[in-house]
Order: sequence, then structure tokens, then C-alpha cells
Amino acid sequence: MTQELHEEVAGLLLAAGGGRRLGGRPKALLEHRGRLLAEHAVGVLRAAGCGRIHVVLGARADEVRRRADLSGCVLVDNPDWAEGMGSSLRAGLASLAGTGVRAALVSLVDQPGIGAQAAARVLGAYEGEDSLVSAAYEGVRGHPVLFGAAHWPGIAQAATGDRGARAYLKEHAPSVRLVECADVAEPYDIDTEADLSHLE
Repeated sequence: MTQELHEEVAGLLLAAGGGRRLGGRPKALLEHRGRLLAEHAVGVLRAAGCGRIHVVLGARADEVRRRADLSGCVLVDNPDWAEGMGSSLRAGLASLAGTGVRAALVSLVDQPGIGAQAAARVLGAYEGEDSLVSAAYEGVRGHPVLFGAAHWPGIAQAATGDRGARAYLKEHAPSVRLVECADVAEPYDIDTEADLSHLE
């Protein structure tokens, strides 16, 4: 899948989690189709059309830097990664401030069933700094999500614990454009030992 890279929308990959329910194995370091999940997820954002990609690292960040090919990406350290996904989202949005991008396409490292087609659909719904777009799976909101820059301060304020932007999106539900992706992606998470069966 090749297309022109989008200069106004940056890819933001949240890859800091420690994999607590996986025996402390960081998800970024799990393998899928011969690549680490961090590499796979960056490839999805790039293939979807993101010209700039920021990757938030946390658990065993030095090892992820050493082992994963994240060339061309801006790597963002989140020292507070153990607090949950909210802290990574805040760190990632903060790293985009001043870069000139007008929106962030946010994806999670532990959802390898969501590929470039779904990400490109969400990116394609971008309409400027006021955009709020979410992939949907049979009508249920999921990832990736696109946040226009006008929403970043409010999202950062609401992003606590493991909830990420959930509270903000719920509060602004009438403004969220849902893009159906169930025909091209599977939104499972790699959270537990049983979920490892999804990896190839």
C-alpha cells in the first residue's frame, strides 16, 4: 500500500506498556510475522500515509531502542509509563507540540490485527485541527483514533490511568466521526498469555 505521505497528521504510537499480564514482557518486544510489534506498528502508520511518526517508549525502553528498527521515528521516553496509557498519551501529544502538525493518528502497539487499510481510512477523514475521528468495529469505537490539535489540551488533561482519551471521547461523542473498519481489521489486544495465539 503506497500513498503520498501526509504532512499535517503525525502518527503517534503508544508502545510503553510493561505487559504486566504477560509476565512482565513489554508488548513492543513481542514478535509478529518476523518483526517486533513496535516495528510492525510503525510500518502500519507509515503505510497508512503518516509522514512523521512519534513512538512513546517506557518499559525496557533501552532494549526496545536497541532491538527494534525504529529508524526515521522520533522516540519519546515516558518515565511515568507504569501509571498507564494516559501518561503515554500525554507524553506523545506533548512531543508533537511545536512541530507544525495539525493532528495525531494514535495507535496502540498491541493491536497487530489493525493494519494500514484501517489506519488509512481514519487518516482519510481528517479535516483540520478540529477533527475527532475514530475507527469503529460494527459501530463500536476503537483504534486508531485521530485527534486534531485543537483537542490536545483537553485530551491531555483528561488522560489519566489506563483510560487514555476514553473520557474525552465520551464527553465529545456527538463530534466524533466514526469510520467503520470491521471489514478490513480485527481490533483484538495482546493482553494475556491466551492472546499470544494471535501472533504469527
